[in-house]
Amino acid sequence: MNIPKSKFPRIVIIGGGFAGVNLAKSLANKDLQVVLLDKHNYHTFQPLLYQVSSSGLEPDSIAYPLRKIIKKHKNSFFRLAEVDYIHADKNEITTSIGALSYDYLVIATGTKTNYFGSKSIEANSMPMKSVPQALNIRSLILQNFEKAAIANSEKERQAYLNFVIVGGGPTGVELAGAIAELKNHILPRDYKDLNSSDMQIHLLEGANRVLPPMSEHASKKAEGFLQTLGVHVHTNVFVKDYDGKLVTTNSDLKLHTETLIWAAGVTGSPIHGLKAESMLERANRYKVNRFNQIEGYHTIFALGDIASMSTENYPNGHPQVAQPAIQQGKLLGKNLMRFIKNQSPKPFTYKDKGSMATIGRNKAVVDLKHFKFGGFFAWFIWMFIHLMSLVGFRNRVIVFFNWSYNYINFDKAARLIIRPFKK
Repeated sequence: MNIPKSKFPRIVIIGGGFAGVNLAKSLANKDLQVVLLDKHNYHTFQPLLYQVSSSGLEPDSIAYPLRKIIKKHKNSFFRLAEVDYIHADKNEITTSIGALSYDYLVIATGTKTNYFGSKSIEANSMPMKSVPQALNIRSLILQNFEKAAIANSEKERQAYLNFVIVGGGPTGVELAGAIAELKNHILPRDYKDLNSSDMQIHLLEGANRVLPPMSEHASKKAEGFLQTLGVHVHTNVFVKDYDGKLVTTNSDLKLHTETLIWAAGVTGSPIHGLKAESMLERANRYKVNRFNQIEGYHTIFALGDIASMSTENYPNGHPQVAQPAIQQGKLLGKNLMRFIKNQSPKPFTYKDKGSMATIGRNKAVVDLKHFKFGGFFAWFIWMFIHLMSLVGFRNRVIVFFNWSYNYINFDKAARLIIRPFKK
């Protein structure tokens, strides 16, 4: 890997998501050697992936080079690699570009899409966990519009204009609202030969309300906003199968569609090599203590979505969102220095800053500890927080410009089929 030998302890971080990046930042310019590994050379701001999918933003607006994040950190290195195996007995990992030893290993690999064992859904649906997948969805939506314009039958046209989103969590709700805005503002202007009322957006959720992790107040508000936008919301509905043409559910509901977007759940993305008893099998998450040490290991840690830390307030682990990952990454940076100096580490306590979701223009819901509200003010807060959370000044400027342009012109400027998608 061409990582130089060092007199300092080597900390290897696997994953450049929220947890890995915040850990790397907290270890900057310490008496350590830090090696950051990721299969992509960029950090993705995942909360805005849906805007890439729906032509609101270009991918470079929400991605940031990992090398640029650590370029001013002495003794910090990045390598583009996938980690295949952990050899805990000899403090070494095997990767796609070679082997590397470590003094401390941190796993921050996040999650992957969970299809709950359905091979047909996995083969035919569209996931949205990465920038390439978001671009695939964008291309498919726009290609469907083009195909609908030349369809020979009403049935064929409706299949291209039917969009089914499975999963009524924040991702599904936000994407449904964004696609509804394509229907309401873009389709009538760009595709005058299509009837926008033929475009149908269906949001399917297995629970009895959308946004199950949020308050009932937020769920009710969000469902009302979606219905105002023309989204058909189906609760208590599970998808049983999708063959690429027909969606079958646990109810009488059957939907003909060329596009099913799967946002129904995630599962951990672990690495081979550690003991089976260190894993929480049902969620594919590593069991960690309050210091993020993986059960059974002193020098191997897990952070963020891949870590399951059972506490009094969160017996099943913390929510798999950005804030726990960010907070754990920052604290572990301090605790690693304490471990190295043989000092007592500080236990992790999650500070819940609230949750939010946007459902389109002037429509959002926010749950804070003592306040719950929705509408324009919630939408403004959502925009401000997401804008300030982006990595890099350039990204903030570009996103702010795009949002301002989109708001003034009721437009989504990034509706380009750069690379056609083929199922």
